[in-house]
Amino acid sequence: MDRIDWNALKKGEISMGTTLSATVFRDSNGKMGVIAAADSRTSSGSYVANRVTDKLTHLDDRIYCCRSGSAADTQAVADIVTYQLQLYRQVHNESPPVHIAAKMFQQVCYANKDALSAGIIVAGYDDENGASVYNIPLGGGLFKAPWAIGGSGSTYVYGYCDANWKPDMTKEEAIDFLRNAVGLAIARDGSSGGTIRMVVITESGTERIFVPGNELKANGGLWGSKPVIAAEVAHQRETGIAA
Repeated sequence: MDRIDWNALKKGEISMGTTLSATVFRDSNGKMGVIAAADSRTSSGSYVANRVTDKLTHLDDRIYCCRSGSAADTQAVADIVTYQLQLYRQVHNESPPVHIAAKMFQQVCYANKDALSAGIIVAGYDDENGASVYNIPLGGGLFKAPWAIGGSGSTYVYGYCDANWKPDMTKEEAIDFLRNAVGLAIARDGSSGGTIRMVVITESGTERIFVPGNELKANGGLWGSKPVIAAEVAHQRETGIAA
């Protein structure tokens, strides 16, 4: 058996995890908005350092980011981008567009990709492009998408998101979609947990939503309109037919 080169491993590296998600929606008046959601567990290996972390960071009046990876790294990068956005507002005398904030994150993360552990989702609304979501994964890529998920818990819910996301969801449908996605990830991922925090961002401003831990369904059950998969499971239980 090959010998392990212990010197090649990073000293003091600790596994961390989280679940992030964001999606655009369309309200009853036909206007677009965006919702971001995240769990609240900050872990250090098997130790839960904080059960109620707020991983949704305010960047500007209508721009937020979701943070995953090293808490220290992501907080530092978010502080840098917040400062740069404040400068942008002063220089241009207007609110910064969402894509500018996303590009600032991408530049910092890519320039320091060998030193940072930071995965970011930027969500917001601006008068130029409306509601938008940008994903900046580890390594400093930049991807615009109608929805995005990230963190260790995301690997458990890609199938759910692919099967249940749909364009032009209402605000209520989008909230159910993200709450289900993060709730299912919490049920499976040991590094995700605590509570669910959300922020709804529209042209008129922001709204925060909080789902306490005692309201999360321990078995990973779903809220709102149940998807086809859940309906099939219920039918199988009623009829006694195994999958």
